[in-house]
Amino acid sequence: MEATLAWLEANADKIIFLLVTLAVAALVTKSLGRLMRKALDRSNIPSASIFINIMRVIVWSFAVSLVLQPVFGINPTTLMTALGVGGIAVSLGLKDTVANVIGGFGLMLGKVIQPGDLVAIQGTTGTVIDITWRQTMIETRSGDRMVIPNSVLNTASLTKLLPANEGTVVVPFTIRGDADPQTVSKDMLRRVGEATADITLPANPPLVKITGFSPFGTEGQVLLFARHDVLLSTVRDRAARALAGADYLVVDGGAGE
Repeated sequence: MEATLAWLEANADKIIFLLVTLAVAALVTKSLGRLMRKALDRSNIPSASIFINIMRVIVWSFAVSLVLQPVFGINPTTLMTALGVGGIAVSLGLKDTVANVIGGFGLMLGKVIQPGDLVAIQGTTGTVIDITWRQTMIETRSGDRMVIPNSVLNTASLTKLLPANEGTVVVPFTIRGDADPQTVSKDMLRRVGEATADITLPANPPLVKITGFSPFGTEGQVLLFARHDVLLSTVRDRAARALAGADYLVVDGGAGE
């Protein structure tokens, strides 16, 4: 116990300096983080956590360099030299991470995508939630969150979608050959419009498109545009139920869903 007290007394100034430096660094990162978020929100630069993370690394690196010599007796210059020599080997092992970081910068500064965008990438469709050091997080309509490395986004084909396109629901149908397409279209629009009014976009009403002909009759599609918080399968189910039983539909042997 006496040895512990003696050590604390002998190193009290170092401990206080270390604690004060860490506290100041934490306060600075918190304050700068708030200021940067406000500045990014007001500017044309997308607000994403990658910029906040870079600031944190810079502040904490500076704080560590301040305490190395007085607290731990390590010369920062010597440490930097050692890190420079070992950095070559480390960079080879972290080449994927470096590629992701550079990819994140390219995505943000080039305004390829930014938080809030609707995108389709490698079979995944959803809203960009955040772009971090290594990956981009995309939330699908069902609430799942997909994590995609930034390097993949820089090399893969990416499509930015309009809200109406992302939420398009297609319900194919076949009507009898002797049915009047104009009359049928009006009845379909009435049926699906009433059934899906609360789950589709008000600015994008349902559409009926005639797509061709087959031995079974006239083929077409009903197009609906789901709200952002509604599953596409829910809209499709409502529309199909609304059309079920219509006497002009071919229900056996046709191409209907």
